[in-house]
Amino acid sequence: MNRNIYKKGLRDGIPIALGYFAVSFTLGIAAKKAGLTAFQATLMSLTNSTSAGEFAAISAICAGSTYLEMAVMQAVINLRYLLMSCALSQKIDTKVGMHHRLIMGGGVTDEIFGISVSVSDKLNPFYMYGAMSLAIPAWAAGTCLGVVLGSVLPANIISALSIALYGMFLAVIIPPARDNKIIALLVVVSMAASYVFSIAPVLKGISSGMRVIILTVVISMAAAFLFPIEEDNADGE
Repeated sequence: MNRNIYKKGLRDGIPIALGYFAVSFTLGIAAKKAGLTAFQATLMSLTNSTSAGEFAAISAICAGSTYLEMAVMQAVINLRYLLMSCALSQKIDTKVGMHHRLIMGGGVTDEIFGISVSVSDKLNPFYMYGAMSLAIPAWAAGTCLGVVLGSVLPANIISALSIALYGMFLAVIIPPARDNKIIALLVVVSMAASYVFSIAPVLKGISSGMRVIILTVVISMAAAFLFPIEEDNADGE
């Protein structure tokens, strides 16, 4: 059973891996400009699979920031993954061991969370393992090639690669939004609220990571209150 679920995770992780490979290419170019070697950049992507966090780290390296400043920066930018992990923990069977939970937590990204939280019934760890097996190496490989070959490619190709992540996000949210009107409404509300945060005089000063956290908490709480999901009783009634 675990083998079949792992294969399903592999299959669902293919588009994520392709998107990661394209997007991380531009990350590799930025890493090279910051003075990182191919090995250093690849290791960074293997241990920190987050575009916002890595771009921020590269900027901090260029600015000569201290390790403490970089650690605080990463904690704030990636705090949203704590919320995502909490959401996924509600889909995991109570019998799943701590070692599985730790590995799953280390592999949570926006896109892997998107496909994992959409799984019906309980989330089997091997589903995430399948997606992670393709997505994380693709992210690291794209970063490595960006360092090695980034200066060779034309600027228009690099610009085209940078928008691949947005197409991948659409691929994650469109299917469930098409099947559920409430999800579709929440997607529209989230996009509108994010836009307001980006242009409002006071709100636009909030970092992108903190912005995601605020919107996630507020919108999810409102959705839970307005559109509660009725759970079946233990006896199935």
